[in-house]
Amino acid sequence: MTWRFCRHCDEPITDPDDAVHLWHEESMSGPGRDVWAHREHADLVQPDTTLVRILARVLIAERGRS
Repeated sequence: MTWRFCRHCDEPITDPDDAVHLWHEESMSGPGRDVWAHREHADLVQPDTTLVRILARVLIAERGRS
């Protein structure tokens, strides 16, 4: 059995029909992991701010080149 935990409330998701796949987090030391939430919490989960900061730095660097 695969254990899935809600990113919003940190509780286990026991009903597979209640699990919503949000995204996959990459890892430097392995295959990474999937991020899940209860169906009622899916809209409450905020995006990973690390990814947003990285994308912002890439966009700023690209603008500096033009």
